[in-house]
Amino acid sequence: MPPTSRPLRKLGFLTIGLFDDADPRRGHESTLEIIELGERLGFDSAWLRHRHLQYGISSPVAVMAAASQCTSRIELGTAVIPLGWENPLRLAEDLATVDLLSGGRINPGVSVGPPMHYDQVKDALYPDTADVEDFSYERVRRLLDLVRGKPATDFSGVEGFEVFSDRVQPHSPGLGRRLWYGGGSLSSARWAGEHGMNFLTSSVVKAENPQETTDFAQIQLSHIRAFRDHHPDGEAARVSQGLVVIPTDSATPEQRARYEEYAAKRIPRTTSPQGPARLMFAPDIVGTSAEIAERLHAHVAFREVDEVAFALPFTFDHEDYVQILTDMATRLGPALGWQPSA
Repeated sequence: MPPTSRPLRKLGFLTIGLFDDADPRRGHESTLEIIELGERLGFDSAWLRHRHLQYGISSPVAVMAAASQCTSRIELGTAVIPLGWENPLRLAEDLATVDLLSGGRINPGVSVGPPMHYDQVKDALYPDTADVEDFSYERVRRLLDLVRGKPATDFSGVEGFEVFSDRVQPHSPGLGRRLWYGGGSLSSARWAGEHGMNFLTSSVVKAENPQETTDFAQIQLSHIRAFRDHHPDGEAARVSQGLVVIPTDSATPEQRARYEEYAAKRIPRTTSPQGPARLMFAPDIVGTSAEIAERLHAHVAFREVDEVAFALPFTFDHEDYVQILTDMATRLGPALGWQPSA
């Protein structure tokens, strides 16, 4: 087994938080219960995936606020908030508020680009400005500046009985260092590094150059190295990897069969670049913790990171997530050299 160059320091997980249209409360409660379980198991972080106009979490900031009040230690992140749906100033206010309520535990991950199915939603989302909205990295820069305390206005002082600030309130001093960019391209990796963000990698990357490799791990490795090459902290810059891994140590035979079927159905998309964007998907890794650890140690991009946020599959049941998280924390994490937080 090839040695890892970086011992695994932080173990996290990512959930989409699915719910039934007829009973959305139960789905959100299930997500909170999974986060509480993660804290009891010693996970370092829990991350929420963002979904609009679907049956998944549409407001992860609100869910993080709820989770902050039923946990005390685990870090809470988003992977990721698509900024095309957000006003950076309002989002900065919400993030700072939740960060203070959590005791400085949130890790907001963001990305840019037009909202999915933009032509179908733009009239509802931006009825007056749809054609002039800026979905570039500039939207991230605005959020960064506002969270980090740069002025939002040239007005401050007392007006009548009211006191006004020229920067976003409340201000959470450490939050600016805990902002993450979720990217799958070389340009995103470089931009995130140049702007002092942290970098979230996932199970999706872009094979941008047809003349170069289509090996997922090698492409992801190039992104990680480009990010650190452009970051002020260099090799110490934070990167988290988010592959889909499904340990089966304590799974029932029925669960194992279902997990293997789920992964097998997703294999075809991993064999070649997909669509005009040439997206490459990493295969889901299903097996015992020892088997998964062996495959991860052989993954050249994994060997470059010391933080992970393993993604939970989308369509499993609550009991499945309990089994998977328990095996991750008690078997897979230790097999990767990780120690649970107290």
